[in-house]
Amino acid sequence: MEITNVTEYEAIAKEKLPKMVYDYYASGAEDQWTLQENRNAFARILFRPRILIDVSKIDMTTTILGFKISMPIMVAPTAMQKMAHPEGEYATARAASAAGTIMTLSSWATSSVEEVASTGPGIRFFQLYVYKNRKVVEQLVRRAESAGFKAIALTVDTPRLGRRESDIKNRFTLPPYLTLKNFEGLDLGKMDEANDSGLASYVAGQIDRTLSWKDVQWLQTITKMPILVKGVITGEDARIAVQAGAAGIIVSNHGARQLDYVPATISALEEVVKATQGRIPVFLDGGVRRGTDVFKALALGASGIFIGRPVVFSLAAEGEAGVRKVLQMLRDEFELTMALSGCRNLKEITRNHITTEWDTPRPSAPRPSARL
Repeated sequence: MEITNVTEYEAIAKEKLPKMVYDYYASGAEDQWTLQENRNAFARILFRPRILIDVSKIDMTTTILGFKISMPIMVAPTAMQKMAHPEGEYATARAASAAGTIMTLSSWATSSVEEVASTGPGIRFFQLYVYKNRKVVEQLVRRAESAGFKAIALTVDTPRLGRRESDIKNRFTLPPYLTLKNFEGLDLGKMDEANDSGLASYVAGQIDRTLSWKDVQWLQTITKMPILVKGVITGEDARIAVQAGAAGIIVSNHGARQLDYVPATISALEEVVKATQGRIPVFLDGGVRRGTDVFKALALGASGIFIGRPVVFSLAAEGEAGVRKVLQMLRDEFELTMALSGCRNLKEITRNHITTEWDTPRPSAPRPSARL
């Protein structure tokens, strides 16, 4: 069967993967309300396309933290990709590089920062969890910087792991033939069997619950890499992030895997964008499955988006070729959405190109004389 959209990879991944692995990638926290809402909220935003504009040339390129990329569609950090496919993060890195976009490597990758760097050129960010042992953190940040990574995406929504009930039922643990490669030499690479979720026990033992805004400033003293704060969903925290010296914000609810009943990221985006007052770029992850979703996020003020689950599902289905195809399909859909909305470059995508349920009714505008 020919795959014609990103979502179709999920069913193939479900067939191919062991239940424990598929459930780990697919599930959300508790009732999974936010997991559904991350998708459903996009469906409540509608287009106001402009017509009779010359759209023979469409430019999707953009610059993120000074790096020019082919499109505002990037790869989010997802853990333990070798559970999906033997090539894991290597395949994802090559696919992102081929697409001319950014890959974010997870702290909990099954390939190390050095291994991913060895796949060849590419702009890569490193997602960081802050461990109780700060020496481990310093060492890891330095290794990422030495390996040529360009930014840190600091995850700030995980002082404890969210309650993911399928992981508890499945007694989720990292398969014995894999390790968390970045921590292998530090005796932190293995995950013990637990009588609930092995990952939840690992987080409880290793991740620092005291993490606070002062640590965002501390990180700036140990690295020259810009720091993106990943996991902001309120205007209040967006303002503090700016004051704390963050280079950018990723509006994220951790793929709906942490606190259930938080809003969809697309619903929280505009509040965060307004709070930053244009001082730092704001990105979004969570629920993006179509080029139309990318356009909606940009219309609400995002500088770009990150995709997570579509990467691991396509990786499970077809390896590197699957990830390449996902990035290409989203690119093609986004380009078509731009053309059909009358936008020739990213600057032309405005708030007026969409309508949301929280918009006040538009006053009827005076009838303009036609400009021909």
